[in-house]
Amino acid sequence: MTDGQVDGPSGELNRPSGEPDGLFGEPDGPFRRLDGPSGDPMSAAQDEAGLPDDPFADALALVNHARDAVPARDAVPADVRATGGGGGRPPADRAAGSSLPDDHAASGATPDGHALPGPAPSGPGVPCHFAAPQGPTDPGTHPVAVPWPTARRIAEQAVPGPPPPVTEALGEALGRTLAAPLTALTDLPSFDTSAMDGWAVAGPGPWRLDHPADAPAAAESPGILAGHAPTEALPDGHAIPIATGARIPAGATAVLRSERGEVRVLSDGGRRLHAPRPAPPGQDIRPRGQECRRGDHLLPAGVLVTPAVLGLAAASGYDELSVHPRPRAEVLVLGDELLDRGLPREGRIRDALGPMLGPWLRALGVEASAPRRLADDADTLYAALADSTAEVVITTGGTASGPVDHVHPTLRRLGAQVLVDGVAVRPGHPMLLARLAPRRHLVGLPGNPLAAVSGMCTLAEPLLRTLAARGPAAPFRTPLAAAVRGHPQDTRLVPVAYRDDERHGLIAAPLRFHGPAMLRGIAAADALAVVPPGGADAGAELEMLELPWSAGQSMGWTDPGTRYEPTGGLA
Repeated sequence: MTDGQVDGPSGELNRPSGEPDGLFGEPDGPFRRLDGPSGDPMSAAQDEAGLPDDPFADALALVNHARDAVPARDAVPADVRATGGGGGRPPADRAAGSSLPDDHAASGATPDGHALPGPAPSGPGVPCHFAAPQGPTDPGTHPVAVPWPTARRIAEQAVPGPPPPVTEALGEALGRTLAAPLTALTDLPSFDTSAMDGWAVAGPGPWRLDHPADAPAAAESPGILAGHAPTEALPDGHAIPIATGARIPAGATAVLRSERGEVRVLSDGGRRLHAPRPAPPGQDIRPRGQECRRGDHLLPAGVLVTPAVLGLAAASGYDELSVHPRPRAEVLVLGDELLDRGLPREGRIRDALGPMLGPWLRALGVEASAPRRLADDADTLYAALADSTAEVVITTGGTASGPVDHVHPTLRRLGAQVLVDGVAVRPGHPMLLARLAPRRHLVGLPGNPLAAVSGMCTLAEPLLRTLAARGPAAPFRTPLAAAVRGHPQDTRLVPVAYRDDERHGLIAAPLRFHGPAMLRGIAAADALAVVPPGGADAGAELEMLELPWSAGQSMGWTDPGTRYEPTGGLA
């Protein structure tokens, strides 16, 4: 399936042969005006891809970029409709990679006051619609691409919030989000405990150990063990062996560590414990309530339930937690050309997205079944979408206007409401977001692998995070290790790997193999750098979209072939 981007023979956008490997375009930029000097769609698409004049490229670009419908007017901000596209550098408060202020999020508007498509009202019988084209459709008409930050905000606000919370046993709560604050049900620790193996002592030393010196080792009392409550108080001047975690007996003032005490035999056969230094009161005793008291607020609602959170909840007395349910997603992989095993053959290629998207969704806390592969058939796709009960359906491929690209016609057939139809981002600009029914949505990913990754980060993740009650990741910016060329009008998402630099600390090294059809770069990446229109110089701090995995950092290895060749040190 095509995603509307034309690749060179290597799978990347074509560039002059003399250009340094890994950079994007000529020094003065490979792109011409998208409307082209003639204003025709073939030259627009060709200029967009930075291709030389070539009749075959012209024909391919026309097929890849033609659209059979215009977008719903309420799916595009008014300023974008007025200007005819997302061209030009956005205002400072809406720059690529920026986040919108809370007041705009609350009002459902962009920073410049334009309304975003609101969430579907709940309840039965609520109509949804796909705005039909007004008048004849121009084969060269393109939907208006939504600016990248606006697209992410639309996806985040497509639903009003997560479903109602449920109560789950601790073992089922991992990866979900707390729906209620975690409050201590008991003191932690719930009684005074020993922090070390040694002796519980009462008062200043030396201390008497009332045990015969000639008693065989097997008959020696182990003292107080964890899980056993002492029944007798410890008299002043006496000591008793104690294990880590055991309850401190009444009368004890400190714990003397095993390595700090010396037992000496007395003439009467008794034993005495000596220490080179005094044992101050409270030494190596964990007092009751040291960590928290009953009723203390431990964690707020909205916290992700991690293994550590499960441990804290168990220690605090919980058997079950109030959490938000996992969003349910279904992945439909479209394309007759895709194989699920073996080597590519006879014009067919392996499906790379099916194996990738399931684990990605599960890393986001989503309940996802195994991807379903569908043939390029409009009725098959219609039946799959009509019968699906998933809250989010993710399709791969078919979002352009080729002869077997059935996503748009099927959405019209279903009466869906398109919220985003094309995003001003590279790769992945033909991605889309549609509302199938109240609280049910479709994310259409382009068929090219890296373009699909871009669609996951742009539309799928914000939508799924809202459904799972997961807050967005904290903004994170890192300086670039090398310059990155930019598209003149659109945001670029470029795979990067984190590296330590002696002068600048953590830096982001842009990776090669970043063409729309390539996965070699993203497989070695820690994040995607959000490159604003026009590009960014070495040393520029860019927003990073961190991935649910971190191949380069966690494995300590990155294919050297994926690295950019730096053009110079950081400024």
